[in-house]
Amino acid sequence: MGRVFITGMGVVSSLGFGRKPYWEALVEGRSGISEVSLFDTSNLPRNLGGEVKGFVATDFMSEQEARRMGRCSAFSVAAARMAAEDAGLTEKDLAGERTAVVVGTTMGEANVLGELQQAWIHEGTEAVRPAKLPRYGTTLLPIHVARAFGASGMVQTLPAACAAGNYAIGFAADQIRSGRADVAITGAVEIIEKLEYAGFVRLGAMSPDLCQPFDQNRKGLILGEGSTMLILESEERVVRRGATPLAEVGGYGLACDAHHITRPHPEGEGSISAMRQAIQSSGLTPDDVDHINAHGTGTAANDAIEAKVIREIFGDRELPVTSIKSMIGHCMGASSAMESVACVMTLQTGIIPPTINYETPDPDCPVHVVANEKREAKVDVVLNNALAFGGYDAVVCFANPGRLPEGTGEAAEGEAS
Repeated sequence: MGRVFITGMGVVSSLGFGRKPYWEALVEGRSGISEVSLFDTSNLPRNLGGEVKGFVATDFMSEQEARRMGRCSAFSVAAARMAAEDAGLTEKDLAGERTAVVVGTTMGEANVLGELQQAWIHEGTEAVRPAKLPRYGTTLLPIHVARAFGASGMVQTLPAACAAGNYAIGFAADQIRSGRADVAITGAVEIIEKLEYAGFVRLGAMSPDLCQPFDQNRKGLILGEGSTMLILESEERVVRRGATPLAEVGGYGLACDAHHITRPHPEGEGSISAMRQAIQSSGLTPDDVDHINAHGTGTAANDAIEAKVIREIFGDRELPVTSIKSMIGHCMGASSAMESVACVMTLQTGIIPPTINYETPDPDCPVHVVANEKREAKVDVVLNNALAFGGYDAVVCFANPGRLPEGTGEAAEGEAS
């Protein structure tokens, strides 16, 4: 069992491209929410989203590559190339069988599915264009990334609802700890498409104006999109090439509420289990955790249960909690991967980004929200929460290099098996 380090991060988001512009926007408390332009929302009672605007695939890849990919795959490859550059790695450095690619998502190329569905429903099966079918399929996401770098090791898609990013990062770290890979390109991706957008609207889960996590007057989530890819490397590889790690991936916890398809367990049983696993498998205690990047969707049930779980584990500690979904929206399967960048940058800078739109504290959410303005603090250990529909619970621990004891990740691997 060896240590696993993050050496590079790439981001495609509604707040910009690349980890530095993205982080600067988060720290400033800038909102990436705008009117959706990807599809017509005139027949829906909602029209806002964390939409990625100004993305041109050929800024990150050749025209030939762009032609064979959907928007979701293009986000993935763009984020992966930015992450590699951030890590100081070339395509040659990432080629070969010792590089794994693990990508999380909820629906993958949802726009391709939407186009096929619209043609079928409105014009009949004859209108379905078979040429579009090869562009659909969540299995293609890591394959496109692997092909971009010549990475011939294991590829894996983890469609684990809105916990997919944390699932992917934890699983990728395990590939390195177990010796099956030396380096992994991992993260998650999601795009907004009318099919899923309308579904959330009809669930009554979408806010008409603001995403206000943990606020007493919160009205629901706002969907977002984007991609984050991380470069994970073994300690031996980092030392060999003289790289400077950004952070260490600690242990992680996986659990299922086994309760309801959309509502969390009323006592947060799965969440409690996942958070405790993440802490214990990192060789830590709750007192060692300095900050929580919350799932914090802005829905009534999620925020109340998540707050309850945090109080159950950490008691009355003034532990700073923030939710960047207030700025980028709920990016579904990509959420926790995009939030991992905030976790790592908080470790790097000692700055916790704010939860914007926080106006009225909720007695049912008794957590210490970093409200509306950034906060400076000494942060060595961060928990990243992902508590998704279907009861998927995935929590990853990130830490400053050297902060975690030897053997980190052993318990997580055993408990997850």
